[in-house]
Amino acid sequence: MYNQLTEQERYTLSALRQQGMSCRAIARVLGRSPSTISRETRRNACFATDGAYRPSKAQERMNGRRRRSRQIRQHGEAVYAAVEALLRHEQWSPEQIARWLAENNIANISHMTIYRHVRADSAHGGGLRDALRQGRKRRRKRTWGPEKRGRLQGKPMIDTRPPEVDLREEPGHWEGDTVSGPACERQCLLTLVERSSGLALVAPLPHRTSKAVNRATLRLIRESGLPFATITWDNGTEFHGYKALEEATGVRCYFAYPHRPWERGSNENFNGLLRQYFPKRSSLARLQQKACDRVAHKLNSRPRKRYGFKSPIERMRELLGAVHFAC
Repeated sequence: MYNQLTEQERYTLSALRQQGMSCRAIARVLGRSPSTISRETRRNACFATDGAYRPSKAQERMNGRRRRSRQIRQHGEAVYAAVEALLRHEQWSPEQIARWLAENNIANISHMTIYRHVRADSAHGGGLRDALRQGRKRRRKRTWGPEKRGRLQGKPMIDTRPPEVDLREEPGHWEGDTVSGPACERQCLLTLVERSSGLALVAPLPHRTSKAVNRATLRLIRESGLPFATITWDNGTEFHGYKALEEATGVRCYFAYPHRPWERGSNENFNGLLRQYFPKRSSLARLQQKACDRVAHKLNSRPRKRYGFKSPIERMRELLGAVHFAC
């Protein structure tokens, strides 16, 4: 395999040439082929001045050639058209796109190449950057204060869950939370995420109350046809009617500790993905269940790195076998 000369080798080459050594002698000292030395001196000689070989100038020319070579597209227009379609219409990440294209024998393209394509498009006024998951997100300072939400004594906490919940090996263990719209609206979304597969269910809520949460959760459990054994909720007061839900469904409910979002990592991650379709402060007042189902299906069909780039639907089918479910 051919390797270009290093900067140190170029300075050694220059010093040996000044001593009058031949290309073959220099090649023996550097452990290189004589043709490599001959090509290097011819290619990088300063013909515009005295024709001498200067290592600093040779290194500068090599860096320029390498930099310019990366501007040549290694993939055709059809490949970039497929990349842009998956970015704009499916909102997949560049890493997911690169893996999917490779596994379907379409193209072997790096996710970094896709990011460079997005940056080049943005520099020319294109809108591909907005299709990225974090394309429009701005960082904000986070400050923690005392717990202001209502407290419920005696609720089962996350550390009392059965040990099989933490293993993520069997389906039926879920995490739940609500996603809010503008502060002036009562409407919000209920999200449920299955821990072993990442499969998610989404439902609109007319208001953030325990009755609305229980009603929507009960409907999702019955209509999805999926197994439900446990649900780990956030600490919001809208989940304080968990006992009625347990009596109606037999599902055991647990609660994460305040200000510990990592205890419900699957749900928190999904809510971040959901924000791409329902940005913060965007109205949820007219949102219908069909729109929620479309977005949930799109996210459930998206390949996930942690499952070997299988989608949550494919992962759930593996866990349950050949079972039809409404997702």
